Amino acid sequence: MEISNQNTILITGGAGFIGSNLSEYFLGLGHKVVCLDNFSTGHRHNLKDVMENPNFKLIEGDIRNIEDCILAVEGVDYVLHQAALGSVPRSINDPITTNEVNVSGFLNMLVASKDAKVKRFVYAASSSTYGDSEGLPKVEDVIGKPLSPYAITKYVNELYAEIFSKTYGLETIGLRYFNVFGRKQDPDGAYAAVIPKFVKQLMSLESPVINGDGNYSRDFTYIDNVIQMNDLAINTHDQAAINIVYNTAFGDRNTLNDLVKYLKVYLSEFDPKIADVEIIYGVNRAGDIPHSLASIDKAKSLLGYNPKYSLQEGLKEAVSWYWNNLK
Repeated sequence: MEISNQNTILITGGAGFIGSNLSEYFLGLGHKVVCLDNFSTGHRHNLKDVMENPNFKLIEGDIRNIEDCILAVEGVDYVLHQAALGSVPRSINDPITTNEVNVSGFLNMLVASKDAKVKRFVYAASSSTYGDSEGLPKVEDVIGKPLSPYAITKYVNELYAEIFSKTYGLETIGLRYFNVFGRKQDPDGAYAAVIPKFVKQLMSLESPVINGDGNYSRDFTYIDNVIQMNDLAINTHDQAAINIVYNTAFGDRNTLNDLVKYLKVYLSEFDPKIADVEIIYGVNRAGDIPHSLASIDKAKSLLGYNPKYSLQEGLKEAVSWYWNNLK
């Protein structure tokens, strides 16, 4: 990243999985980082390596509170908006709170960013926006109807960002994340993502439960590929690359059966007994998209995106991190 001058970057949801990784990365490049988090899903232990950094500032606040948003953007050059309530099942169980955070909170951050004249607003969009669109690979300008309240909120984010770009001149870039995984992703809780959840279960010699027959497929995306995209989104000077939404993925897909097979291989290097853990199959989950695969051509051509980590390469890194941090 260009650091000819020090920038101040606000990372909302900065104590979460993706946000804390972004915080460490940009601090490592010499920038100032402001973290806004209400710790509803983020964790203080994710910030233990940055809390003593003089360039790091933590604001405990909520994006649903406009005053917190205004305070957070003061003196900020760029916003990386990661704060959201993720999880399709959570949104089905509690659509009101999901909407309050993901839509009202998002709008608060847009308004605060516009008024503070930030240089650019980069935000976490979602592959769930593709909904019932069956075509593969997923191309940014071809979407279907949403399959969950969560998917609706993330699509509304894109619509609001486009309006703020056209109406107020706020530069925005949306990054449609595809099944991000990696270090610091929480393995616990009712809405834990599949990879850390399975890793923890296998480490405990417990049988993971796959929803369905295991043949649903995903474009699993390692955290360092996501960091690269956020870096590129901040740094691009090409006007043709701004006010656009990009798929943020590796550009390959693997089934859940593939995923568990790789996890057992890599984890059994630490404990051979893991290779013999039985896999259990359950019912399909409501709101799930059967298959997901991203076209990353737009990101490659307009941003110079070049993802370094495949699923297998990322899993090796992630498994090692979990083994050293969960044991």
